[in-house]
Amino acid sequence: MSEKYPKLRAELEGVPTYKPGKPAATGGPAAFKLSSNENPYPPLPGVMEQAIAAAGTFNRYPDMACTGLMNELSERFGVPLTHLATGTGSVGVAQQLLQATSGPGDEVIYAWRSFEAYPIITQISGATSVKVPLTDGEVHDLDAMADAITDRTRLIFVCNPNNPTGTVVRRAELERFLDRVPSDVLVVLDEAYREFIRDAEVPDGVEIYRDRPNVAVLRTFSKAYGLAGLRVGFAVAHEPVAAALRKTAVPFGVSQLAQDAAVASLRAEDELLGRVGSLVGERARVVDALRGQGWTVPETQANFVWLRLGEKTMDFAAACEAAGVVVRPFAGEGMRATIGETEANDIFLKTAEAFRKEL
Repeated sequence: MSEKYPKLRAELEGVPTYKPGKPAATGGPAAFKLSSNENPYPPLPGVMEQAIAAAGTFNRYPDMACTGLMNELSERFGVPLTHLATGTGSVGVAQQLLQATSGPGDEVIYAWRSFEAYPIITQISGATSVKVPLTDGEVHDLDAMADAITDRTRLIFVCNPNNPTGTVVRRAELERFLDRVPSDVLVVLDEAYREFIRDAEVPDGVEIYRDRPNVAVLRTFSKAYGLAGLRVGFAVAHEPVAAALRKTAVPFGVSQLAQDAAVASLRAEDELLGRVGSLVGERARVVDALRGQGWTVPETQANFVWLRLGEKTMDFAAACEAAGVVVRPFAGEGMRATIGETEANDIFLKTAEAFRKEL
């Protein structure tokens, strides 16, 4: 007799698997992990102490309303508490946004290639992905994205800076795009790498959202703030959207340790800015070196660099791993490498130079 299993949603068939950055090998040559855009620095001053204190209350549920963190964010960004929602990293909040806006028959627009979670969470929601190719310069093609809007469009992701290319859209082009988007379509400005931006023409999404009820902004503590392992992110959005996010949140999803560490991180912003400044300096050094070797490197405003390698992508990734650094390859397309420790960046550059000479 054939076994029968419970019926599952058809939308889950063929959902692509999220591929996390490969860890550095233990006991092997790969000593540095440049595959996940993590901050190489340890937690900011005061964060570890808060985390240790919170660890003593693991027998209790966390504050489901994230009261302390919400108050801190409200003051830091000058937004009402009712315009905030937290979640398990910005990707967790992004999934909540899809739950709140999109289902079978709906469409979600995003650039491609962009953050690899977008097609996964879109398909899980039952909605249809509409992928709009990047320009030849690896930038969002906002005109084409606006042209792709139909009466079925419910949500549009704009990843700024874009992961994995590091490129940005600037104020004039973004505002022109937003003017074309119908008011009942939600535009999500995914700003996971906001702190690394040094281009004055790239707008702060929180300022953009204030006058546009159909704009939501995603931020995370995983990247610049160095709390990737604690899973805490947040959204800034007008009250109806933020309220929907709070409804779709997993109860008690953000641990008390994560909440307290995030508050401590916000209060250590001077130290944060120094660390980010150092990484931005390393970013400039790496980009200049790669271009000096003959590589075409898009201008990056994130904490990583992108090389479009095509069919050579996996060979390059293998060469990096053999040399002692793990990067993030996208087979047949290109490679993303995080700006990490100086030693790691040096190994990466040396490998890139040798690989270039073999092309």
